[in-house]
Amino acid sequence: MKFIYAEYNENHNSIDITTFDGYLLRIDCNKAEDGLKTTPFSQCALDALAIDDPLAYARLYLEGNMQMWVDAEDSLELW
Repeated sequence: MKFIYAEYNENHNSIDITTFDGYLLRIDCNKAEDGLKTTPFSQCALDALAIDDPLAYARLYLEGNMQMWVDAEDSLELW
């Protein structure tokens, strides 16, 4: 089993993922979110996800499910 560690890097607005094999992957949040259709509510939720659970954010991006997650967040918004 290979362990990984992820953290939000506020200086670069990125998710830095480190594997214990010595690899480092940096996901630029600006580029990851480029082209997403968000509302202020879903943008706030996406920002919170990057900070609070950076590994989940990275997984959404790498699997190509970020827009689907954003759409689901927007459908939960109270009117």
